Amino acid sequence: MVGCAAVALLAACSGPAPDPVVACSEPRPQVCTREYLPVCAQRVDGTRASYATGCTACSDENVVGYAPGACE
Repeated sequence: MVGCAAVALLAACSGPAPDPVVACSEPRPQVCTREYLPVCAQRVDGTRASYATGCTACSDENVVGYAPGACE
């Protein structure tokens, strides 16, 4: 059910979100590889922030999901 809420929150953010949106799931990642494939993450409070990868975005418990590419 968390995945559905994450997609709904991502759809409600200001401005068009890049597609496809990936919802973070439990359990959250504990370790991520060091690479740079930037994503734009949606946080629980509605703000967006760029992260190095989807893994690093979802390791932040305040992130509900992300889309490819850095935030503008």
